[in-house]
Amino acid sequence: MAKTFREIPDQRPHTPILNEIDCPQDLRKLDLEKLADVADEVRAYLLYCVGKTGGHFGAGLGVTELTVALHYVFDTPHDRLVWDVGHQTYPHKILTGRREQMLSMRHQGGLSGFPKRSESVYDTFGVGHSSTSMSAALGMAMAAAQRSIERKTVAVMGDGAMTAGIAFEAINHAAHVDANLLVVLNDNQMSISRNVGGLSTYFSKLWSSKFYTQFRESGKKALSSMPSTTNFVRRTEEYMKSMVSPATIFEELGFYYVGPIDGHNLTLLIETLENLKDMKGAVLLHVITHKGKGFEAAEDDPVGYHALTKVQSKLEINELSEHKKALVLPKYQKVFGDWLCDMAEIDDRLIAITPAMCEGSGMNDFAERFPERFEDVAIAEQHAVTLAAGMACDDVKPVVAIYSTFLQRAYDQVIHDVALQNLDVLFAIDRAGLVGEDGATHAGAYDISYLRCIPNVIVMTPSDENETRQLLYTGYQFSGPAAVRYPRGIGPGAPIQEAMQLLAIGKGVLRRSGVQIAILNFGTLLPAALEVGDQINATVADMRFVKPLDDELIKKLANEHELLVTLEENSVAGGAGAAVSERMAGLNIVMPILHLGLPDLFADHAKHSEQLCNAGLDAASIKNAIEQRLKYL
Repeated sequence: MAKTFREIPDQRPHTPILNEIDCPQDLRKLDLEKLADVADEVRAYLLYCVGKTGGHFGAGLGVTELTVALHYVFDTPHDRLVWDVGHQTYPHKILTGRREQMLSMRHQGGLSGFPKRSESVYDTFGVGHSSTSMSAALGMAMAAAQRSIERKTVAVMGDGAMTAGIAFEAINHAAHVDANLLVVLNDNQMSISRNVGGLSTYFSKLWSSKFYTQFRESGKKALSSMPSTTNFVRRTEEYMKSMVSPATIFEELGFYYVGPIDGHNLTLLIETLENLKDMKGAVLLHVITHKGKGFEAAEDDPVGYHALTKVQSKLEINELSEHKKALVLPKYQKVFGDWLCDMAEIDDRLIAITPAMCEGSGMNDFAERFPERFEDVAIAEQHAVTLAAGMACDDVKPVVAIYSTFLQRAYDQVIHDVALQNLDVLFAIDRAGLVGEDGATHAGAYDISYLRCIPNVIVMTPSDENETRQLLYTGYQFSGPAAVRYPRGIGPGAPIQEAMQLLAIGKGVLRRSGVQIAILNFGTLLPAALEVGDQINATVADMRFVKPLDDELIKKLANEHELLVTLEENSVAGGAGAAVSERMAGLNIVMPILHLGLPDLFADHAKHSEQLCNAGLDAASIKNAIEQRLKYL
């Protein structure tokens, strides 16, 4: 029975067995009866570390026993262990030589919050987006077969990863290739918890035993000349399984199915994995786990405790002005959620769509108030966009709330299904720009670049909370594809006007008048732009729109200044600055221009302020870049 904690440990817990495990080889030296204690110590240490650093921990708590069992049974890193949804991997990191680095998790220069190939040989595949493990593991298994290498490849699917289409594409392929693949389906949604019990456990042991598998295969050969008998036996076996497990669909797709079994029963996990270890072909093991297992609050509220912010002492809370500011100011996600509800009150055509990001995108209130107009399509970004396109064909107004990094997964659908047909869909693009401790996998660094090249789409970059509300309204009223990008977290604290105002499409506004230099700001870097403007007496324009651009404002600024500076929290390559240069060439304007934005590299995890500094997008760096450019005028 796993130990249950009621509080986050404030002091480093006593972990005598764990302290002696520097790699999985050390784990495999232990007697079986000690593994439950190892799992308890891993769980305690995980709670302690996440309490100090913040980060995802609900999924990790749920796979603690599974992680111990996998590293105990399989010869990692020779055997490949591929994790899906990196949130699961904190116990994996603890057991694979990174225990003493866990307090650096998600800090600049420290451990990533996700699996990362450059971080450890045990991280076989980098993961940030969901549902990639089966495809990647299948590729590794096929590569091993091609090179005649004996190894087992294990994909651990979890945290809703099976809801994405790519997972089923991999399933469809896996059954038709010569690959030694084990898929562990970590089901933490408790959707079939009634099947976890004595009868289910008995059949799971039976189906994974060497006796049964040998009998099954020999029976196939013996009955191969009697197709009617073979079909009868196969149907009988399937009917027996279907009484206690959802096996049939996986069997029909070509997987040998085992489960469901209790994912917190270490003895059963190890026994089952040992039985499956040498089984050839495509095998799926279905385990039932409880997200947040071992921490009382997370067990009761697995969604609310999906991730944890750093636990602050009372003294720290009093001293941290940013923390106090965050308690008062609304996040951009709340600004969007409030606008969504207000808009739905006055337009019954509005339908809100999200790919499994209801809480993250601030849609909880909308989902409760307008349940019949809320669609969470699970981790299926492509489907979300084409679903919206279909709705738009029949006089419904869909709003797709989606993280910038996840919209990348539906790029073909944005082009082919929405923009090509000029359908009336509004994209509320969350997490635009850098995202701090979540790092490169979740950064919204490219949406301006990949959207502005698409015909029919308008792209808006609000600079504060009120502009976000007003541009969402403007985009909603626009007849055609429209995108509003806004960042994670809080804004500068602009007063939010309750009345919704239709802003002029493609028109920016001057925020400050100066001389010689004009800063063309796109998005929420406006406070830094204004700070620099005050220091060097520069003009500052809030452009608001990347597409269409404000030609008249660009011509005015070019005529009255010696240097134009574009500023954006998006890749410089193909970004808003590039759009300004292209437009100036079209307008036959030739003058010096400096593009400031995200450099041509993936921004590693750090605090958002540190990331901006590293990218040269803090006020001091912006001022320095302008001064250096002035030397060449």
